[in-house]
Amino acid sequence: MLIGEYFHTVDEKNRVSLPAKFRKQMGKVLVITPGLDKCLFIFNKTEWQKVAKSLSGGESLSFLSADQRAFNRIIFGQAAEVELDRIGRILLPEVLKNRARISDKAVMVGVEDRVEIWNESAWKAEKEKSEREAEALAEKLANA
Repeated sequence: MLIGEYFHTVDEKNRVSLPAKFRKQMGKVLVITPGLDKCLFIFNKTEWQKVAKSLSGGESLSFLSADQRAFNRIIFGQAAEVELDRIGRILLPEVLKNRARISDKAVMVGVEDRVEIWNESAWKAEKEKSEREAEALAEKLANA
């Protein structure tokens, strides 16, 4: 399980270190894709295959749904396979880096089956919002 938050610097070549704790669980080849809430998602190959199968509708013809096609274009169309270098860094594709408004600092957050990469100020705002709403969210989820 991927947990914790880590603050990192993005170098001039768009490389950022994956926390050592995450490297052990993620493997060497990863998939980075647009996430939700203005972040990026990083999956290991096994988790990505689960996500891809789910998004493709399994046995159904997911391309028949306009909503599914539109969402898949975002998730699959901008996804990139990245490889950890010898010192544990990944290269953030420019288009994804810009999409998440990441410049010289990034926050990596372990969220069970994926790592999220955030612009530092966006993460702080999201975290504050989630903390303010935590009790209401818990109540809502308990009654679902």
